[in-house]
Amino acid sequence: MSDIIRRDPRAEWIARNRLHPLHAAMQPVQQSWMGPNGIIRKNVHGVGFIGPNGIKRIDRSGAQQGGAAKRSAAVDVQLPLHQVAAPAFYINVVPDMVGGRLSSHDRDLLGLARQLAGDDGAVLAVVFGEHKESAFSTAGVDRLLVLDGHEFDGYSPEQRVQGLRAVDNQFNPRHWLLPDSRSGGGELGRRFAASLKERPATRVWQIKEHECIGRAGAGQEDLVRPLPRMILAAAECADPVSDTRHEVLPVELSTNLARSLPRIEDLGAVAVDPAAIPMAEAEFIFSGGNGVKDWALFHQAAAALGATEGASRVAVDDGFMARDRQVGASGTWVTARVYVAVGISGAIQHLQGIGACDKVVAINLDPGCDMIKRADLSVIGESAGILQALIAAVEAYRNGAKRDAA
Repeated sequence: MSDIIRRDPRAEWIARNRLHPLHAAMQPVQQSWMGPNGIIRKNVHGVGFIGPNGIKRIDRSGAQQGGAAKRSAAVDVQLPLHQVAAPAFYINVVPDMVGGRLSSHDRDLLGLARQLAGDDGAVLAVVFGEHKESAFSTAGVDRLLVLDGHEFDGYSPEQRVQGLRAVDNQFNPRHWLLPDSRSGGGELGRRFAASLKERPATRVWQIKEHECIGRAGAGQEDLVRPLPRMILAAAECADPVSDTRHEVLPVELSTNLARSLPRIEDLGAVAVDPAAIPMAEAEFIFSGGNGVKDWALFHQAAAALGATEGASRVAVDDGFMARDRQVGASGTWVTARVYVAVGISGAIQHLQGIGACDKVVAINLDPGCDMIKRADLSVIGESAGILQALIAAVEAYRNGAKRDAA
């Protein structure tokens, strides 16, 4: 037999085609690698087996890797603790905290602050009101200041600017970082910069040494300027912190905030028809694809959830949804906080269109489709039964809330 190594063109084509059913089997599995801080990372998904239903199971007992001799308990990797006992300076960050938790934009911002702080500085996160976040330590926060009070509830830019000015007087940070977003950070940052008579750098997506690069000209040009004290950063401005954990020491203001009568009164949220919200601005999208067989039930579920409806290209081409509801590279690129994909297998164009979504929920019959691989939460089953159960759960929750209010 010849010793010449023969190429397999078909295997190489399958390895390049990520939509092929055998694509995953043709990929080399990297079992471990070294992170930037010298920590050995292990690929937990690389040790497993295929169950009777075709779902990949993770074997933590060691039985599939050589029997009892290799059995060992799973040990969590303990990230190194980064401590700043006496900070030489502060980098203050005001995250949006939509829903009381750090968003992906907030984590990018904290990653940028970590770069600016270096080894001598400390990242101080300023949070308004109560929050539900428990992962500040792995997001890069060294100090945490919570400004609590009813005056910060709802839409209260004047009170928040007053609180930030008190923080500025006490800590005198080297830089202020706020997300340049529609969730409040963009407006608050501009109001705060005006009160400090600072000229902020807006839509910043990169920082090099003592210069920052921001988007200009309707996003078609880059504007380079010296690094200012006030920075309003765009999403993906830096990689989020992933290899260290931090102390998150609580700090407080040394003086009480002065009370003043606001000139703006928050009258509460106004109900908006989800169908009237543009796809690019929707926060909650309920999208259907080729796997949806009962479109009337799909519309009923979207109405019960109060979500904006979307669709895959196949559903639009088949006439089930309007063209302006199409999500994907050939339709609308969306940035929803929650994206629910019902019966969508996950073509590459569709996955590109939802790349900026925060949380993706997939409802599908095929556990091996690309949408299931992309999703943060997956429900395997027939969409009709799942949607009916979802509608019943929403109605039961709302009826219980009404009884509690009565």
